[in-house]
Amino acid sequence: MRVEVKPDLLRWARERGGLPPGALARRFPKLEEWERGEVVPTLRQVEEFAKATHTPVGFLFFPEPPEERVPIPDFRTRVGAALERPSPGLLDTIYLCQQRQEWYREFANIESQTPLPFVGSATLESSIEETAAGIRAGLRLSPDERAQAPNWTEALRLFIAKADEAGVLVMVSGVVGSNTHYKLDPHEFQGFALCDSLAPLIFINGADSKAAQMFTLAHELAHIWLGQSAVSDAQASAAPDHRVERWCNQVAAEFLVPLADIRNEYRRGTDLQTETNRLARRFKVSTLVVLRRIHDAGGLPTDRFWEAYRAEVARIAALPKGSGGDFYLTLGARASKRFARALVASALEGRSPFTEAFRLLGFKKMATFHELAQNLGVGF
Repeated sequence: MRVEVKPDLLRWARERGGLPPGALARRFPKLEEWERGEVVPTLRQVEEFAKATHTPVGFLFFPEPPEERVPIPDFRTRVGAALERPSPGLLDTIYLCQQRQEWYREFANIESQTPLPFVGSATLESSIEETAAGIRAGLRLSPDERAQAPNWTEALRLFIAKADEAGVLVMVSGVVGSNTHYKLDPHEFQGFALCDSLAPLIFINGADSKAAQMFTLAHELAHIWLGQSAVSDAQASAAPDHRVERWCNQVAAEFLVPLADIRNEYRRGTDLQTETNRLARRFKVSTLVVLRRIHDAGGLPTDRFWEAYRAEVARIAALPKGSGGDFYLTLGARASKRFARALVASALEGRSPFTEAFRLLGFKKMATFHELAQNLGVGF
């Protein structure tokens, strides 16, 4: 059965998915004719096309392309301009995280959990140093404890675990849900925060480097302390136009690399690259964060800082990309161990349908559920 779909909607769906015409030519050899209105696709072809472009199939039967907006405050900018069109991956990830947060909020209410005192405990007038110290106290995580981790992956694992223990749902993934073919782009966004007094949630783009994820988590925690949801520009060097983002960047930098510590640790007169690498290993942060903090501490004038920063960005871009640790491929890390543990236990106790648990965790097999339950230490 052939169905009428406006060519503009087909073109919009393809462009929305970031796909040039040639990318779909093998699967849909008549796509260009569809987009010109010369040939009408079948219903099956429309459904397959919607799946390939990650578009809700109903959207393709709208009278005109819908205007999609990020459902939370969007503070991302690139070269001083706001990003206009969110990708399907970003939107689908936010929607999934909102559904998970809604489930956990209801669970927390049933369990009579009390609101977390740190959510919304700071304002933009709060001291950067005092807020960073408050986050350390709330997570019970000192810079020295994080620095003692053997590598960035273990340091990030510890950081996430501490946030989880404090009551924050931290989800890390480089793909949408559990679909390994539906990848997220760290150039589009590094992470976001969904604020809630019972179920604060942070999502970190796992496609980013471990050191970059460290800064993103610290930045999004600052959003939670501020009591504001947002998709963010979590970049150590940036001084965003948004006051909120500037404040969160400053808090994140102070949390990860306290100014007093960098002043004591920085060895003036040492080769800058060597010293930057040493301090990055010491604090388990990116070299870009270290350069920023050296500058903040007065160790680099502005022109020298930007020269070194641009050179470091180019050096990092030329490095081979890692495949990512298996820790970030586990369901517990993707969905937050706190959330996954609560949902699995609720399903085993008969309070939540298994179908709901499968949908929110992103799998379909009972064997996978049992394996996850064992890994999380949830008994049958």
